[in-house]
Amino acid sequence: MPIFSALGFAAALAAAPLPPADTLEQRIAACLSCHSVKERGDAYFPRIAGKPSGYLYNQLRHFRDGHRHYPMMTYMVGNLSDAYLREIADYFAAQHPPYPPPPPGSGSNAAAAQVARGEALVRQGDPLKNIPACVSCHGAALTGVEPAIPGLLGLPSDYINAQFGNWKNKSRRATAPDCMATIAARLSDSDVAAVSSWLSKQTPDAAARPAASIPLPLPIACGSLPPAGGAPAPAASSPGTAASAAAPAALAPSASPRGGAK
Repeated sequence: MPIFSALGFAAALAAAPLPPADTLEQRIAACLSCHSVKERGDAYFPRIAGKPSGYLYNQLRHFRDGHRHYPMMTYMVGNLSDAYLREIADYFAAQHPPYPPPPPGSGSNAAAAQVARGEALVRQGDPLKNIPACVSCHGAALTGVEPAIPGLLGLPSDYINAQFGNWKNKSRRATAPDCMATIAARLSDSDVAAVSSWLSKQTPDAAARPAASIPLPLPIACGSLPPAGGAPAPAASSPGTAASAAAPAALAPSASPRGGAK
């Protein structure tokens, strides 16, 4: 019996699968289930590949610390250290997969006049409403700016609308002065829909990368912009003043049902 038992034990060991390799990609497999590097173009889980590392790092901290609210994200990062969050941010920032076709959304049915209004807001802003142009902060090519301002292309219109709604409802906040909350408050629902429809219709250049810099000062004070030569601004100490880099967000007064990291 001992001989048979030993043989059976050895056979079981031989048949046991090897443990997975301890790579960062393996450790963030849960992230990849929603934010897959192989783009699916999901309407609510946004593309995070290629976004500035500082921006992604800020957003991961904000979910962990309660400054952005989405239970799945909070659960995923709730016990992770700053160093680990930085590794995750650096990993996704270094990925540059092709952009998938945009998913159908509210922007796909926008009238020509609405799309034209969106382009005007993106490129020129609206001086009468004291709304700066999107390009003045997110870069002339709208691909974001290192180290902490995200690009706006490759995002579905419904996701953009949802994030503006989160800023309007104050369920998404940024380091004071919260420039995106200020801008969201000045935009009407129709203007948000116009911006999201135009942005979602743009075909991103697969070779595009975040800009190294933009002209300063910005047209509106923004706590997300780190000091010259410094690291991204630290997250606020209380959920009421959470840190976040500037980016478009939501239309409707209600937040997105699925607000994945952006």
